[in-house]
Amino acid sequence: RAVTLFLLLCVSGMRAEIPLYSVPEEAERGSFVANIAKDLGLSGEELSARQALLVADGEKQYLQLNQNTGDLVVREHMDREELCGQSEPCLVRFEVLLESPLQSFRAEVRLTDINDHAPVFLNNEIVLKIPESAVPGTRFLLESAQDPDVGNNSLQHYSISSNEYFHVYTGQQSDGRRYAELVLDRALDREQQAEVAFSITAVDGGTPSRSGTALIRVVVLDINDNIPVFTRSLYKVLIRENSSQDTLVVVVSASDLDSGTNGEIAYSIFQNSEKNLQTFKINPGTGQIRLKKPLDYEETKTYEIHVQATDGGGLSAHCKVEVQVEDANDNAPEVIITSLTNTLSEAAPLNTVVALFNVRDRDAGDNGRTTCELAGEQPFSISLLASDSYALVTSEALDREEVEEYNVTVRARDEGSPSLSASKTLLVRLLDVNDNAPTFIQDIYTMVMSENEPAGTSLGRLRATDADAGENAHVRYAIGAPPPGTPATASFVSVDAESGTVRTLRRLDYEKVRAFELVVRASDRGSPPLSTQAVLRIVVQDENDNAPVVLHPPPDSSAAGELVPRWAPSGYLVAKVVAVDADAGQNAWLSYELAKATEPGLFRVGLHSGEVRTARAVTERDAPRQRLVVLVRDRGQPPRSATASLAVALVHGFSDALLQLDHDPASKQQPQVAEEDLLTTYLIASLACVSSLFLLSVIALATAKLYKARLRAQLSPPSANCYADGDFASDAVDVGGMGTLSPAYRYEVCLTTGSGRSEFQFLRPVL
Repeated sequence: RAVTLFLLLCVSGMRAEIPLYSVPEEAERGSFVANIAKDLGLSGEELSARQALLVADGEKQYLQLNQNTGDLVVREHMDREELCGQSEPCLVRFEVLLESPLQSFRAEVRLTDINDHAPVFLNNEIVLKIPESAVPGTRFLLESAQDPDVGNNSLQHYSISSNEYFHVYTGQQSDGRRYAELVLDRALDREQQAEVAFSITAVDGGTPSRSGTALIRVVVLDINDNIPVFTRSLYKVLIRENSSQDTLVVVVSASDLDSGTNGEIAYSIFQNSEKNLQTFKINPGTGQIRLKKPLDYEETKTYEIHVQATDGGGLSAHCKVEVQVEDANDNAPEVIITSLTNTLSEAAPLNTVVALFNVRDRDAGDNGRTTCELAGEQPFSISLLASDSYALVTSEALDREEVEEYNVTVRARDEGSPSLSASKTLLVRLLDVNDNAPTFIQDIYTMVMSENEPAGTSLGRLRATDADAGENAHVRYAIGAPPPGTPATASFVSVDAESGTVRTLRRLDYEKVRAFELVVRASDRGSPPLSTQAVLRIVVQDENDNAPVVLHPPPDSSAAGELVPRWAPSGYLVAKVVAVDADAGQNAWLSYELAKATEPGLFRVGLHSGEVRTARAVTERDAPRQRLVVLVRDRGQPPRSATASLAVALVHGFSDALLQLDHDPASKQQPQVAEEDLLTTYLIASLACVSSLFLLSVIALATAKLYKARLRAQLSPPSANCYADGDFASDAVDVGGMGTLSPAYRYEVCLTTGSGRSEFQFLRPVL
């Protein structure tokens, strides 16, 4: 039926499942089943106001809904065996439709079986012919009793009256039905007893239980030593439904080694099912099984036939024939509209439900598997709700200004061969509303600001347009709320609600925040208002606001001490200056240069590595103590710099290094500037004394020459003298007694008496 109310329903709220109800079969009319209103959470007044309607899933209405109370009651007499046969569970399906808003609730009522049928044998008397040669333990299949009930109410077991020859065995077939086999306990003797008679009882499991009885007469035959033998004990056949009457199903075959009448075989269908006798027939002479009537897959899918072959002597054998019915595509799909919204707002969101419908196909497999599609290109799609229930929903934005109404054709098609189909056409009209949301010109806006930018600086402008007019086109801007747990980036910038201008709210430090994103929203003033979002990305540019920091040598020491041997060649690595800059990019690129040195030509600094190396080979004329100042500069605008100081000692060896360190003014924390001033004073004093000392030196030299010439004539040839530890004057340097050397490392010093110089050499250590 068509619902002419304006309804916007989402798929998630359109269809719901309510509990599975149950009612016993044969319930009287008016019997209470359940209270639908209570399960739906509605009162009787709400149920009546929303015009609740019960739609049966079939041609006949077995149930009835009271709109005032919400009670679901039995309307028509229901026989479970008539409706479902042996199928279990037996379900009666229906839907409850509610209006304002339109909702559909699907429910099922299960018909529970009552024990209203007793087991019945098709024949009141069963005659068995058994040869007296049958050995104990031989089994003889008996005719099965029929009970249309299911579950525990169906046939459960067989029993026989007391006798001295047989007991009964109850077995179960693949379809769950029980069958009886007569088991021989004691050998038969025709001369003693030619016939054995007793009763068989079939009992179901109902409460109270029901039963059926038949008489079994066993006729004992003289010995016929060969029984018929089937070529196969089980025949499996696949036959297509709708096959015509007299269609050949299968041919069973048995042989008997006896001759004459004992070798003649007659075939018959054992009466284990009335349905089998109504559907199949067998030729007693040839064993051909043919159809009595066409098969219907939707009614019965599998048949199990027991065939008996009996020879002229009364011996028999049995085989089983399983007939599988193959489904044919003989049922076209049906499209059943359960709900329809004739008018729809053009602003309806995606997946808004327009109509609800069911598709049914009584076939199975691919023949019963259906697909739904829409004819033509339209802004609608089909959404699957359940196995056979669908919803027609919107798949695109609707615009009444372009199309005012749609004729939607729903086509259902099965996957059989050949495929069958059915279609249904629906008329949908659109209602005009504020259906155009603002649109940003860009999805992502990127703006750049410098660090330390003052608050209130304009960074740029957002812009959004709206295709509507008037208030519906008046756009206002705002910053969206950040997700929980994210930084409050909205406190960094603001957006003017009218113009969309983005301004800074505070200064930012590039070293802490390099970039951030936030969501901006543009909303119109329509009713209801529509909005859209875009991403605003702010990139912070670095400023050169951090000077380089020297890590080595440590800035807290007055000067770092480095030792360089006198033999150091050009390029000798003296030290390495290490510095970092907290800025980024070009502002963090560092260069090194020698700003100040005692002898500028002696050392050089790597421009990018900071390595201090000798620019030339060290000579004896170079001052033993050197002081270097290295300048570290970045490439920012304006550039920032830092300095590092190094003290370098030029030494001959390890002992000389100790002497240099012991007399190093840096070790006594004397300023280098004061040392340089003293050196200048000493040079001036030395130049003043040169002239006066020159004359004294000439006189002393002449006197010394005369004195040495006189002594040479009196003394013996020169010999070398060695001085051990303790032979030096007390004011001499005690190398062995230095705190950093072991007393065991002492040296012998040898001087010649004829040496006129003050030089000496270390020869070897005294251990």
